[in-house]
Amino acid sequence: MAETKTETAAQDSEVRDTKDERTAAKLAKRIGAFAKEHGGAEAQLAYVGERGTRIVLVGQDGGWGDLFATSHAVAEAAVAKAGVTVHEDFDGEFAAKVKTGPYEWTRMAGMQLGGPKNG
Repeated sequence: MAETKTETAAQDSEVRDTKDERTAAKLAKRIGAFAKEHGGAEAQLAYVGERGTRIVLVGQDGGWGDLFATSHAVAEAAVAKAGVTVHEDFDGEFAAKVKTGPYEWTRMAGMQLGGPKNG
């Protein structure tokens, strides 16, 4: 008996949902590891269009990092599974927690001046 388009679409959706759940669980594990290493963590989700969503993490010690999720729904599921506080915007007190060092300042200055210098 041939499958209908509806049945095929439902099966494709289930496969996608299962894959998204696994991806969110993997991201949650990485978020948890970051939080453990940095004495806790908070996050902000930055939707970047069709490419997905950037998960920006800031540790309680000021360390920061980011991860990339294939969709906003996956990013939301990952931070929920990890149990971290999510901020609507990356500004104010949340942004002030980020500690940067010479590497970041040199890199940012290089971008402002036309890219990193060789040599």
